[in-house]
Formats: sequence, structure tokens, C-alpha cells
Amino acid sequence: MTATASPERTEAASSPRPSRRGDRVFAGVVRGAALTILVTLVAVFVFLAVEGWVGLTSDAATYAPFTSLVSYIWPLVVSTLLASAMALVVSVPFAVAVALFISHYAPRRLASALAYVIDLLAAVPSVVFGLWGGRYLAAYLLPAHVWLHAHLGFIPIFGDASPNGRSLFTASIVLAIMILPIMTAISREIFMQTPRLHQEAALALGATRWEMVRYAVFPYARSGMIAAIMLGLGRALGETMAVAMVLATTPTTTLNVIGTASPPTIAANIALNYKEATPERQSLLIATGLVLFLVTFLVNFAARWVAGRSERRLNR
Repeated sequence: MTATASPERTEAASSPRPSRRGDRVFAGVVRGAALTILVTLVAVFVFLAVEGWVGLTSDAATYAPFTSLVSYIWPLVVSTLLASAMALVVSVPFAVAVALFISHYAPRRLASALAYVIDLLAAVPSVVFGLWGGRYLAAYLLPAHVWLHAHLGFIPIFGDASPNGRSLFTASIVLAIMILPIMTAISREIFMQTPRLHQEAALALGATRWEMVRYAVFPYARSGMIAAIMLGLGRALGETMAVAMVLATTPTTTLNVIGTASPPTIAANIALNYKEATPERQSLLIATGLVLFLVTFLVNFAARWVAGRSERRLNR
């Protein structure tokens, strides 16, 4: 007997095979986008290196009042790293606490409203933060400057207090508020992606809410939290106008974060001096931008290494 094919099989056999042209086009677009990012990164590095080469090789008069390139750049690097580090010390605990409250403790309606407020805070321009920090926050933090110098003056970073509150400490507080939204938003999303079964298993074994967060949520979200912190650090390293409007800068090298004799950050120094600079001085400022680019690259490279190491430990 001859087997008769069903109508469904006949229709499936006669239908044309699906085209893979869309897959190839999509793969090409994605590959092109990735290569564009790499090309842009290399182009920025080449521009900074070419335009800043004159500043790197110019005579000592270009660095006045300093005598060498190292003596000119070193205070800027120290101020940039110190301000960013203090901003992280202030903002990271708040960011993690707020993200944890939104994801695991707050009622749903309150969590949604608070998440919207945090996201809106990221849309405030840096100029607004600079005006607020220089005109209001500096005067408000003046008693804190006096208290730190009176009680912790034996520590080098708490030397003579600023008479008007405009110091690296105030600039760091402004930076901490500016980087808080991005770290909070990323940490919140990572916390909410923790597998529900892990959390319920911890609670079923008798763990308290805090113990569940400590042993189930934090280990799962460690790499994401590191990524959020590094993104915040990247913005703090490159922030310009807020620091320039808050910090009363001098060309001296000091570790005193509550005094007025603080060098500007690299980004703020470029913004303050680029317009009136001579061509040789502009090249020197571009060279400092190259230094900031390399510092940011190294910081992000270290962050990716630490995050990858945390993921490997978690998967073991």
C-alpha cells in the first residue's frame, strides 16, 4: 500500500525555507557597533597623544610656576584621585542601602516612587550641583570643617580649615551626590535579579532578613555592585564644572582636604585654563587629559578584573 502524506506535512515540505539574511544583517550591525566603540576609543587616544605631544616635550617655561611635567601633573592627579576616593567613601554605603531598601524592604508603591526620584536626580545638570555646592553647601559644611580640624587635626588630611567652606571635602560631597543615582540604580537592578529560590531557601533555613541579604543577595550581586561603583568612580574622575565651581584652587600640592590650598582636579583644571591658554599651554592641558584618560582606563580595567574574579568564585 502507498502511504498518503498528511496535509500538514505536505504544506511544511512545500513551504520555502526561512531566509537567514536577517540574521546576517543583524550580526553585521552588532559587529559594526562593537567595532565603532573600539575605533572611537582608539581615535580619542590618538588625538590626545598627538595634540598633547608638544606639551609633553615643551620647555620648562610652559610648566610655570612648576619646573617639570611631573611636578605640574602630580598635584592634579593627587587631587583627582583624592576627591574621587572621598566621594566613593561617602556615596557607596548610601547607594547600597537605598538600593537594598527599594528592592527588599520598602512597600511596592513607596519603592516605585523612590526609584523614580533617584532616577530623576541623575538628570540634574552638573552646573546646578556646582551652584548649589558653592553657594549653599560650602557655608553649611563650614562647622564640619572646624570640627574636623579641632578634633582630628593630627591627621594630615584635616589641617587648617577653610574660612568659607570651599574645599576639596565640599567638592567630594557634591561628587558623592552626583554619582549616587547611577550606583543606586544599577545596584537596585542587580539586587532584584537575585534568584527567588535562593532567598526563599535562606529564609526557610531560619535566616533573618539581614542574613538572607548577606548570604544570598550580596554574593550574587557582588560583581554588579563592583561595576556600579566603578561607573560612579568614572564619572567622579571626569566631572568638571561642579568641581570647578566649588573648589577654591591653588597650584600647591597638599593632602589637606578641608583647607583652601587644594589643587584642582585634572578635568577642572582643563576647563578653567583652556580658553585663555597659549597654544603650548593648550597642548599641555591636552596632555593632562591624556593622563586622565589612562588613569580612567586603568581603573576600569582593574574593575573588570575584580568583577570577573568575583563571578568565577561564585560559579565554583
